[in-house]
Amino acid sequence: MAAGQILVAAALALTVAGCAAGEDGTPQPAADPPLAHVGSATCAECHAEEARAWRDSDHDLAMQEATPRTVLGDFDGASFTYAGVTSTFSRDGDRFLVETDGASGALETFEVTWTFGFEPLQQYLVLMPDGRVQALDICWDTRPAEEGGQRWFHLYPDEAIDHEDPLHWTGIYQNWNFMCAECHSTELRRHYDPSSDTFDTTWKEIDVACEACHGQGSRHVAWARGWEERERRDRPPGLGLPVDFEAGDGTWAFGADGIARRTAPRTSDTELQTCARCHARRAPLVEEEPRGLDLLQTHRPALLDDDLFFPDGQIRDEVYVYGSFLQSRMHAAGVTCGDCHDPHTLELRAGGGPDSACARCHDPTVFAAPAHHHHGTESTGASCVACHMPARTYMVVDPRRDHSFRVPRPDLRLSLGTPDPCSDCHRDHSAEWAAERFAEWYPGPQPVSWGPAFARARAGDPAAADALVDLLADPGRPAIVRATAAKELGAFPDGRVLRALENALRHAEPLVRLGGLTGSERLLGFGGPDLARSMASALDDPVRAVRIDAGRILSGVPPNALPPAQLASLEAAVEELRATRLTYADRPEALAQLATLATRRGEPDLAEDYYLRALEIAPSSRLALVNLADLYRQLGRDLEGEALLRRGIGIYPEDADLRHGLGLNLIRQEQDTEALRHLRRAWEIGRSTRHGYVYAVALQDAGRTGEAVEVLESLRGRGDPQVLEALVAFYRSLGDLTNAAAAARDLARLRASGP
Repeated sequence: MAAGQILVAAALALTVAGCAAGEDGTPQPAADPPLAHVGSATCAECHAEEARAWRDSDHDLAMQEATPRTVLGDFDGASFTYAGVTSTFSRDGDRFLVETDGASGALETFEVTWTFGFEPLQQYLVLMPDGRVQALDICWDTRPAEEGGQRWFHLYPDEAIDHEDPLHWTGIYQNWNFMCAECHSTELRRHYDPSSDTFDTTWKEIDVACEACHGQGSRHVAWARGWEERERRDRPPGLGLPVDFEAGDGTWAFGADGIARRTAPRTSDTELQTCARCHARRAPLVEEEPRGLDLLQTHRPALLDDDLFFPDGQIRDEVYVYGSFLQSRMHAAGVTCGDCHDPHTLELRAGGGPDSACARCHDPTVFAAPAHHHHGTESTGASCVACHMPARTYMVVDPRRDHSFRVPRPDLRLSLGTPDPCSDCHRDHSAEWAAERFAEWYPGPQPVSWGPAFARARAGDPAAADALVDLLADPGRPAIVRATAAKELGAFPDGRVLRALENALRHAEPLVRLGGLTGSERLLGFGGPDLARSMASALDDPVRAVRIDAGRILSGVPPNALPPAQLASLEAAVEELRATRLTYADRPEALAQLATLATRRGEPDLAEDYYLRALEIAPSSRLALVNLADLYRQLGRDLEGEALLRRGIGIYPEDADLRHGLGLNLIRQEQDTEALRHLRRAWEIGRSTRHGYVYAVALQDAGRTGEAVEVLESLRGRGDPQVLEALVAFYRSLGDLTNAAAAARDLARLRASGP
């Protein structure tokens, strides 16, 4: 019997025994058994119907051992050429082999150990000698041949990924142990050993089994098998399972407008929080936490960041549903994942296609009618999901639908450049045409969009500040939108902004508090000790993601900037942050955060070790290159910093921060001519206030005051006091007292509205 089975058997025996005798001989209730994994086969003994539904689902087939039954790709001598490398797929009995370029660039033969997914593509995993499991970036298209499938293809068809690229299949970004494993297996333990840089990763079940969602089942099984020995009233919370999916007694009932609403509000969002652990774009904080905790206790979810979402919140990168769904009116109405998707088969609950699922809550006589959609009943435009859940394709062949369920806005395509299903479908017409037709069919005001505010903020438009403050204060906007507004406010130093962020730091929604911290971090220099003290309340936040982010930010402020009573809370939050990062010491971003902590704690040697280790793991880590160069600046080692920055620019020639850092480095070395070229390029690429201000000061120092003023004038409307102070000084040096006085008045107004 395996060790896990022995543990479960012991737990069950303890419960069946019923009672133990106390010291006085009085029968005592048996103690709850320890939480332990029991396996899906044990669950199936009582839950046969659910087990049948789960079998062969996407969760069941998420990962499998490579066998003739599970491998779908052509391994009968097939070959595929990419970027000058020809890979060959073959078999040796029941072993599946691929000859392709390894980490050195030379052709090597690797054995495929596991399959990964099964539709519309299947990836293949290779176990390396150091315990790393790497995902081949040549995949098998499992779609039928008539749909373009049954072929080998590369995940980056428009690039030339070679063995030196971090996206190469042997690189850090194709590492299963971190990138994939948590969500494709059950009760995973990575077991990374930093001293040897090896993994001994384990799991209890190779796929996404029952306990991946419900939590470890030993107490539930003990309760169920002890049924005859217990009173029926003895019902532990969740029936002994760590995750209790009960959410109240409400049902869905149609209203006169053809839309179903809950008869009673949900009492829990456990289902959404559980699904979000994998169906969200997020960063892990801890590895061995039990199931049943809210997402922000175990992960830090992404906000509506520009590289992930379009300004209006539509999906841009692969974001895995959660961030989209939080924006939706469905979420606000109490809809959750299981209302549309069967949690075991993962299929839509209604047969007949996606639109049938919509009809469960939206009366088709009202909404599947030309009076609503203005299209022929058999056309694409009559489909609910085509208009309200447009799809984007990832991994070359895998379309994912946007779950924000938004109303199409062709007018925003004109003003913001965001996608809209009308223009995407009617490619023979212009976006103007689509916007005009839409306005004819749906006259009146359209739903309020946060897209214009976010687009202006990301363009550095100072007019965005008021819109963001209003958005943050609006209780009718989704929490993830308000959190993103708080984050974006960090670009606008202003008194009203500071007050708005202080309110965000006290918000009831932890996601908004998290966004408030991110926005406040950028304004610490402007807000001073008062802002630091406001942020310090987050050090005792009950939510881990908020608490440790506060520790990360405030670890860099002087101790006297915080109330003495909160210094202990700061130390506790910093230690918690350090522990979470050490758990993921195989990742350059975690090592860079550890290095930042060490720098702030006066341990430069330790910081350098962390950065060098990050660059050893990921030689192209931009974060480590920039930050280590800055550490060398602090240590007076500019020649070493210059070498790092030049190396980084060789990898990322259009990176504004690397160019900016090299420009400053060269100024310190009195190489002003080349320095100005890099500072100018940083300003042209990034257009940030910081880059522009530094470039202007460098121009002034070079005697090019007129050009410096031109740069500063382009930044004047952003409300940055440094910019206005420099304008006053530069105009005075030019003898232009009129413009100097005007800049001084703007500066006085800004300071009057300040903290």
